[in-house]
Amino acid sequence: MMGDLFLWLFSFLLLIALLGILVFQLMCLADLEFDYINPYDLASRINSVVLPEFISQGVLCLLFLLSGHWVMFLLCVPNLYYNFRQYTRRQHLVDVTEIFNLLSWEKNQRLAKLIYTVILLFLSIFWMIWTALEDD
Repeated sequence: MMGDLFLWLFSFLLLIALLGILVFQLMCLADLEFDYINPYDLASRINSVVLPEFISQGVLCLLFLLSGHWVMFLLCVPNLYYNFRQYTRRQHLVDVTEIFNLLSWEKNQRLAKLIYTVILLFLSIFWMIWTALEDD
């Protein structure tokens, strides 16, 4: 049971890191919207954290799969599939020339991912507390 507690703690920390990445991306998009940064800087900042975001989401999903937490695994699969589809279609990077046309879409996409990750975070906290109380 102590292994499960460490699993939930690790997933909690991984979800906090994902939240940080998504908030960073949303802040960069808001900065572009208010004309605080130029499109080139925005694209380089966001594109540098897209792959770590995808890898973290994949590690989280794999962690739940290998540990046998099927509900959390099934909740992580849609986001993992979306990220995989974006990567294989080469639509995962922000294009400097098209960013103003796609600004609201990019913000809505990251906001939806943020809400999704917050839900996963609350479920992870719930299961971490449940596991800690179950050990006693």
